[in-house]
Amino acid sequence: MTIQFDDDKAKRRYGDMLHREEEELVQLLSGKYNVEYVNLLGAPVNTDALRLIDEQTSRDAKAAAYALLDKKVKVAVRNPDDPKTVAAVAALKAKGYEPEISICSTQSLEKAWKAYKDLSFAYESRAGSLEISSDEIAAIIEQAKSLPTVISILENTVAANKSYRVSRILETVVAGAMAADASDIHLEPEESYVLLRYRLDGVLQEIIRFDNETYGLLLSRIKLISGMKLNIKKDSQDGRFSIRLPEGDVEVRVSVLPGAYNESVVMRLLNPKSISVPLEDLGIHPKLLDILKKEMDRPDGMILTTGPTGSGKTTTLYAFLKRVHNPGVKVITLEDPIEYHLPGIVQTQVNDKGYTFVEGLRAAVRQDPDIIMIGEIRDGDTANIAINSALTGHLVFSTLHTNDAGGTFPRLVDLGVNPSIIPSALRVSMAQRLVRRLCPFCKKEAAVGGEAGAEIEATIASIEDKSLVPAERAKMWSAVGCDKCNKTGYKGRIGIYEAILMTEAVEKAVQSGSSDHEIWDAAKGQGLLTMKQDGVLKVLAGMTSFDELQRVISITD
Repeated sequence: MTIQFDDDKAKRRYGDMLHREEEELVQLLSGKYNVEYVNLLGAPVNTDALRLIDEQTSRDAKAAAYALLDKKVKVAVRNPDDPKTVAAVAALKAKGYEPEISICSTQSLEKAWKAYKDLSFAYESRAGSLEISSDEIAAIIEQAKSLPTVISILENTVAANKSYRVSRILETVVAGAMAADASDIHLEPEESYVLLRYRLDGVLQEIIRFDNETYGLLLSRIKLISGMKLNIKKDSQDGRFSIRLPEGDVEVRVSVLPGAYNESVVMRLLNPKSISVPLEDLGIHPKLLDILKKEMDRPDGMILTTGPTGSGKTTTLYAFLKRVHNPGVKVITLEDPIEYHLPGIVQTQVNDKGYTFVEGLRAAVRQDPDIIMIGEIRDGDTANIAINSALTGHLVFSTLHTNDAGGTFPRLVDLGVNPSIIPSALRVSMAQRLVRRLCPFCKKEAAVGGEAGAEIEATIASIEDKSLVPAERAKMWSAVGCDKCNKTGYKGRIGIYEAILMTEAVEKAVQSGSSDHEIWDAAKGQGLLTMKQDGVLKVLAGMTSFDELQRVISITD
């Protein structure tokens, strides 16, 4: 009879014996140190507790947090007297936790260390809410000193997708966007790869490319937390979720669109930090700013600001609200969604089912408000109720989608508003765009000349109020690019504005059903700047470049 020796089986038995001996030794040591013994192989490891000590510290200190109840946290350690273990426990106490020490074997710690691979940044991942660890976000932002660093972090996370859950990839994508101050995240599938782009200061920049298999998982994850249907692939869907951070919630609006190779995704980050801008810092010319302040001090009437999506209209409305709000007035807003929470103001979120802008506005006027802010006038009913509210003792702020200030009046008429009542309600029609600010560290001085010089001189000549014309017009600045601006030459954005006031001439033009060009003719003599004129003045002041202005608006008439 031949006896076969099973080497693998013998090794397993030997390993099991060593593990048993270690567990028995640890139980004996627990009595010596007078601490509880724990075997994590038969006990669950709470991920919320695990994240309290980062993986590297946990391995160095041979300590892992495995249970958490309020501020009480249980920590499994190999040696309670190890200086690194003592330091890790002290760090938990410094954060306000109450550590309870348990002694464990090495294999118990190895089980906890394996759990780090599946550890998501998110505390919760239910539809509509993605709660990201502030410690992890802070760590990414601390690392992400420049766009190349953000790209490196994303590449490493995507490359490790077999080790990490797809939730971690999504959260790194979102955290990277926040670190880079991006306003939008674009995921665009091609035939053999998927392109990730961030919109930085209004311009899309490619970040990374990754495989379609990973994107399939990522797409399902995005749909799940946004409250979308996973089985719908041939129709567009809209959803949203919030990122809950200690300094405030960041709302994310998600749009999914069917494409040639797969569904494309755009996530818009509504960060309160980016829209909390004082009125004086928006870039409004002092002359127009004084007029707006006087109109905001009136008890009734409407101020409309217009422009395409992403032109900063919402930021302007919030700046208006902060300017007029005081304890003596009642302010109600109707928004979709609420982008920035203002204390002392009644903010309501409308939807397309039931509580629409129309229903919300009808309900709001019954609440005896002094000031009403309507996120956007989208239809005739909303327009008519808003106009009537401005006529009946309410100050109304809102936005409208038109190309310029002159187009506001024909647009309201198209929506079914009676032209005869528009002049009595609408005080100021504004239009705006956002241009990128030149990086102050690398912008380069250049002489005004050539075609740009001719356009600038022609624009300056068209300014009615000559007191607004700068004395120095021989130089401007151009973008260069440096590490501080991620080689773009620009950092941040500023608004360019125009406005038409309701005068007798404009009133006659509106009531006669004039076009936007005729409205502009009627507005001559008001002495206010057009967006083109405002932009040229900002070019001469070194705030932006002529090329950037040309990118945003039409320079040639």
